[in-house]
Amino acid sequence: MSGTFSCAVLDDYQGAARTSADWSRLENVATVDFFASPFSGEHDLVDKLRRYDCLIVMRERTPVTAQVLAQLPQLRLVVTSGMRNNAIDLVAAAQRGVTVCGTASYSEPPLELTWALLLAACRHLPREVASLRAGGPWQQTVGNDLFGRTLGLVGLGKIGTRMVPVATAFGMRVVAWSPHLTKDRADAAGAEFAGSLSSLLHASDIVSLHLALAPSTRQVLGAREFAQMKPGALLVNTARAGLVDTPALVSALREGTLGGAALDVFDTEPLAASDQLRSLPNVVATPHLGYVTQRNYETYFGEAIDDVLAFVAGTPVRELTTSPPSV
Repeated sequence: MSGTFSCAVLDDYQGAARTSADWSRLENVATVDFFASPFSGEHDLVDKLRRYDCLIVMRERTPVTAQVLAQLPQLRLVVTSGMRNNAIDLVAAAQRGVTVCGTASYSEPPLELTWALLLAACRHLPREVASLRAGGPWQQTVGNDLFGRTLGLVGLGKIGTRMVPVATAFGMRVVAWSPHLTKDRADAAGAEFAGSLSSLLHASDIVSLHLALAPSTRQVLGAREFAQMKPGALLVNTARAGLVDTPALVSALREGTLGGAALDVFDTEPLAASDQLRSLPNVVATPHLGYVTQRNYETYFGEAIDDVLAFVAGTPVRELTTSPPSV
């Protein structure tokens, strides 16, 4: 592609960005380079990106901190997938005159993956599939029923609310809690208001996290909370890793305080090959696939191209630096 405005598409792990949008739309406006691997550190990031005018980032894979921004003097535009990215310092970007724009994002894919992980963990599918492929033994486990069990939703926002009718269809009781949830809002969503996190943990057979990550919700589940959960309970986290004290989670899984965990998010991504969460037998884990679907990717990268074209034309759209969304 030819042009004077240079764009870097970051963390395109699967090479999916190239085929998810028509990048030829930028051929008379910008050059576009794709980076398939994570950067080894801040020095590597700055060294490789210092010549670019625009970064197109997949949300929260690469932090765009004040320190990083200070070392990229040519940078003028950052485009993120979605309309919220806690890994971008919006204040520092605005102070340096860097515009940050977002794209639309769909909540159905993470909802669907939450249920896929929950069901896989309850019916021990990874172990049974591996055994079948290996030739046996035939039937190793006895699964856990959903019917008649209690699902505790920590967070009842866009995705948490959509969890309720699915759980109801399975014949589950649903209780919910979040720091700002009211009984009226819980009732409107079809869930019982737990009143407190402790009450929810005591009542739930499965606890699923659906909170935004903020100072008030960071590590909302730690050793004390795991001790309050039912023996053999399952934790599902497709929201944010920072909601959980990971060392406490690993201890609870090792000691049997928790029956299992179904996880799609991790403190450091990609997850290190030696990380304990890869090898614990009572963990079902996926590599942050919640938003990784064809429909989302086509929207992310198609609208990222729109964002670049609008910025170059002097009419930025979906700006986050001027009115960042509330957490």
